[in-house]
Amino acid sequence: MSEQSRRPHKPAKPYRRPQKDPVRILAFEALRAVDERDAYANLVLPPLLRKAREKGDFDTRDAALATELVYGTLRRQGTYDAVIASCVDRPLREVDPPVLDVLSLGVHQLLGTRIPTHAAVSASVELARVVLGDGRAKFVNAVLRKVAQDDLQGWIEKVAPPYDEDPEDHLAVVHSHPRWVVSALWDSLGGGRAGIEDLLAADNERPEVTLVARPGRATTEELLREDAAVPGRWSPYAVRLAEGGEPGAVEAVREGRAGVQDEGSQLVALALANAPLDGPDEKWLDGCAGPGGKAALLGALAAARGAALLASEKQPHRAGLVEKALHGNPGPYQVIAADGTRPPWRPGSFDRVLVDVPCTGLGALRRRPEARWRRRPEDLDNFAPLQRSLLRTALDSVRVGGVVGYATCSPHLAETRAVVSDVLKQRPDTELIDARPLLTGVPDLGEGPDIQLWPHVHGTDAMYLALIRRTA
Repeated sequence: MSEQSRRPHKPAKPYRRPQKDPVRILAFEALRAVDERDAYANLVLPPLLRKAREKGDFDTRDAALATELVYGTLRRQGTYDAVIASCVDRPLREVDPPVLDVLSLGVHQLLGTRIPTHAAVSASVELARVVLGDGRAKFVNAVLRKVAQDDLQGWIEKVAPPYDEDPEDHLAVVHSHPRWVVSALWDSLGGGRAGIEDLLAADNERPEVTLVARPGRATTEELLREDAAVPGRWSPYAVRLAEGGEPGAVEAVREGRAGVQDEGSQLVALALANAPLDGPDEKWLDGCAGPGGKAALLGALAAARGAALLASEKQPHRAGLVEKALHGNPGPYQVIAADGTRPPWRPGSFDRVLVDVPCTGLGALRRRPEARWRRRPEDLDNFAPLQRSLLRTALDSVRVGGVVGYATCSPHLAETRAVVSDVLKQRPDTELIDARPLLTGVPDLGEGPDIQLWPHVHGTDAMYLALIRRTA
């Protein structure tokens, strides 16, 4: 008997076709769009989910899992990259981006969810077989088995530098923010370690969905009749939806009488509307109106006083979004596509002016987690001239005795106080108004006279507002 004939017979394994997992495939497609097209997940994911529902592939639980996989992976990308880097034998830049996306999805399931280890690994390997092929699936399997040997805290202890040696680098890895962002936020926040850790942790939390009841068109009482709806914290027009609440299911939202709007954004509009004026209160301007949330609230508030709103937006397609948001407003309004630095209106034409200027968006990292990885310190220099120009034009556009609100969704000092200080040095015809008393009941608004909101303090985006009166 030959040696071969003494071995037990093992039938060949039948070929098994890769099993398609629609939830993880959709999450992978969303991550690829974010990476390849610089898309934003909050714009890419909803149509993908809607298409999956229409095909019958998804139920509510599937949609919730896909959403968690996409946003959780993006929020924790920095931490997960450090973990993956310690488990591969090459620099991450040499790992193909699609492979890295599958690995990141797998690491999030292992370290950031309650999905059992075996299920997280097997589902990720199966996804790799479908979208990458068998060869790369083996690589994914090998890496994820290494990752599965420890939990998130264990990995952080391995890959994060000690706090005492480099506090900013430590926090960058632990809380998954670029080091320069950690440094900038810490400078803006001031104080000790606890405050910055609370802020960075808040950036990684899933934000609540907040609705605004547009005055004269909807009420909070109407919105509170919806399932899972609770009152807002600070704005009298805000209603929050508990986890899983779907804005599109709310009739007032579908009809445009209410909208999705962060409470910080609502507070900015309310503070400007509540600021005391000397003289008439008839003409309001939103000088950077796209996509229209603040314009819709300002338009409704203006209408209640018999005032008219002009909403100006440079980009025509965004001006179209403003028009849609304002449609049905009870009072007079006009939407135009115009450059706010070279406006078509005459100087001194308005009683109230808002300029919510383009910025790095570091105040909204909860909602756009991928922005933290795209932004660079040099972006501050690119925005700076435009921010100053828009504020100067706004001050020219308001009449003597009128008020300008300078707002931005960034707490970075280079985009907030530095801009206001630089412009006002050249404008002796202006004075800062203390904005804090205008937001009754909202605590911890800073030293004043300007306002800085924070996710970890107020549960809002990190909106900044300075109110400036034209005195001569």
